[in-house]
Amino acid sequence: MSITIGTPLQTSAFKVLLLGSGELGKEVVISLQRLGVEVHAADRYDHAPAMQVAHYSYTLNMAEPVELKKLIENIKPNLIVPEIEAIATQVLVEIEEQNIATVIPSAKAVNLTMNRQGIRKLAAEELGLPTSAYRFADTLESFRAACDDIGYPNFVKPVMSSSGKGQSRVKEFSEVDAAWEYAQTGGRVNQGTVIVESQIDFDFEITLLTVRAKNPTTGEIETHFCDPIGHRQDSGDYVESWQPQAMTPAALEEAQRIAHKVTVALGGCGIFGVELFVKADKVWFSEVSPRPHDTGLVTLASQFQSEFELHARAILGLQVNTQRHSVAASAVIYAGVDDTNLSFSGLELALENPNTDLRLFGKPEGFVRRRMGVATARAETTDQAREWAFEAASKVRVQQNNR
Repeated sequence: MSITIGTPLQTSAFKVLLLGSGELGKEVVISLQRLGVEVHAADRYDHAPAMQVAHYSYTLNMAEPVELKKLIENIKPNLIVPEIEAIATQVLVEIEEQNIATVIPSAKAVNLTMNRQGIRKLAAEELGLPTSAYRFADTLESFRAACDDIGYPNFVKPVMSSSGKGQSRVKEFSEVDAAWEYAQTGGRVNQGTVIVESQIDFDFEITLLTVRAKNPTTGEIETHFCDPIGHRQDSGDYVESWQPQAMTPAALEEAQRIAHKVTVALGGCGIFGVELFVKADKVWFSEVSPRPHDTGLVTLASQFQSEFELHARAILGLQVNTQRHSVAASAVIYAGVDDTNLSFSGLELALENPNTDLRLFGKPEGFVRRRMGVATARAETTDQAREWAFEAASKVRVQQNNR
């Protein structure tokens, strides 16, 4: 069955509602608009990156069920594309059950993956995938016991958070109470529950971008894999990424097996960012996001179709191409200050190397560790690409403006 795309801002428009309008959503909006889609972007604050390129924008608390349902009923979108965790996911389940709109990749997937408790239980207990040892805790007393049970060092994360917020590494019992307090402040929706994970002895961590898309000939949903992306994190937040990450054929096969199994269980179409730990031929499941992944910004420089183009095509029922044309890397540009109305200079220096490129996200407010942009670079080797991307990012200067 072929899809029909109307004309934006006309009665024939094919409408997509984006819930969460950060830098990843901004690239998705651009990819959708290139295919003639009318895009509505929502977030909790004004002038978010994706709002700046969407046809319409809305500011609301998406974790508030009444507000979210009213927005959906007013827009009447064909597709709903969640980009963040702080969403009243039960509303999406109801919307899908009532056939009001299609949730990408599915209401079930969004409901499960927005909460680390749901996805970890699916992966480890239902699908039998290899994971680190883990415990959940919802009180300080049970948290102390969980840390002792798992052992030290361990990792603590709120069950609902992103970009490293509220996450910490606990090296000994004396750090337990502080980790609990930090986790309570870092959740997107403060449910009070945290996950405690054992530390795995791994060689590196990858994101395996996995695309579920319909075969236009058979109508069947097929699974496609991008080349593995290596990345480095700081306190759970990505700092740089590169593609491809070298790994053994056996490890790659196992990574694809795990990614295929978990994404089939979640269902629907679109791109999934599957995070995995790798040591020699062994692979462990870590997390999965049912949407473009921040480490996948490198695909803007490395692939014929970036992760954003792949997502747009897959959710519209179009053909996808996960092939890579270059070795590439990305490096984050941080605000470095807590302020609004920031300016960026040094762009000409960052782009002196013809193999580099920049994306400035246009966020209206900066924090010391907030991502404000990313530099990408292409090279013959990943090491060279990483060096050039880091150099480009370091030449961008973020400045406060006098008011």
